[in-house]
Amino acid sequence: MTTWVLVEKNLPPDHRRIFCSCESFLKRSLMSDTAGKVEDVIIHGIASVFCPLEYRRRGYAARHMKEIAKALRNWQSYQTRVAGSVLYSDIGRRYYAKFGWQPNASNWHMEFPPMNIPWSSIAREIVEDDLGGLCQRDEAIIRDALAKPTDGVKKRVTILPDVDHMLWHIRKEDFATQKLFGKTPRAKGAIAGPPGHQVWAIWTHRYYMHPNSESPGNVLYILRLVVEGDDSANRPPSSRDKAFQQEKPERPVESLIAVLHCAQAEAAEWQLNHVKLWEPSPWVQDVITKSNISHRFVEREDDSVASCMWYDDHHGQEAAPVWINNEHYAWC
Repeated sequence: MTTWVLVEKNLPPDHRRIFCSCESFLKRSLMSDTAGKVEDVIIHGIASVFCPLEYRRRGYAARHMKEIAKALRNWQSYQTRVAGSVLYSDIGRRYYAKFGWQPNASNWHMEFPPMNIPWSSIAREIVEDDLGGLCQRDEAIIRDALAKPTDGVKKRVTILPDVDHMLWHIRKEDFATQKLFGKTPRAKGAIAGPPGHQVWAIWTHRYYMHPNSESPGNVLYILRLVVEGDDSANRPPSSRDKAFQQEKPERPVESLIAVLHCAQAEAAEWQLNHVKLWEPSPWVQDVITKSNISHRFVEREDDSVASCMWYDDHHGQEAAPVWINNEHYAWC
């Protein structure tokens, strides 16, 4: 994490007022072209943009974002090139777009209610020691998908759902649950099915208000959902629907429903008001809509609006690639 502050550089260090601030996070990412040539790149996530009340409406936040756009272009690029930066706007779609962070083509999720039910007998808990191995398996699946040629899409990009992302969310969870309940959740997710046909979800417990307050709106976020053998996943929209229609192998429907039910049970146990799953694959959507799982689709217009700025090789901005897996693990 890097902390950025906007100050008057001509003043002595101990006399510089902070006009605006934010944080950035280096995110390992992949980009691939039409032929399936995969490149490891960096995407910087921007979070916690804050301007003190007394400095608002005076242009400081705008100046700060313009400077950040320039600074991040080559920040930490000793590892590999920086492909872009992303932020998740809680003030709608327009403000950050003025400075080059355009809303992603899609910003939606599925929402489920908590349920006071036992965990499915065919699923088991994912504990923290499991996360590293599962994330490595997931990365291998994603790399294979991005290495396949695709028609009509010049560039694809994805932020890798690595263990660092998961633990960043889980450490926030640990702090909140220890303060609220004097303990932390053991289950970091749920997994079901035989190897090669497994389904797993990694999640986090997010508390915005005390569970006993009026309308707390607390959430169990499914950070990442993986279905082995789901060829409609990890693809651009133009080809994922086609893959879903053509896919023939047996799909682990029972395992998926079991994992989702475990998420609902976990939410109920920890006094969370909703379960949210960002942008699942067409196959997962189809299973859910045909099942008896209560759900609704939500288009995000005002909060957690994923917004992106993409850099070209000539110090300018690039046309937007197709973002694969705009899921909650990448949120910051």
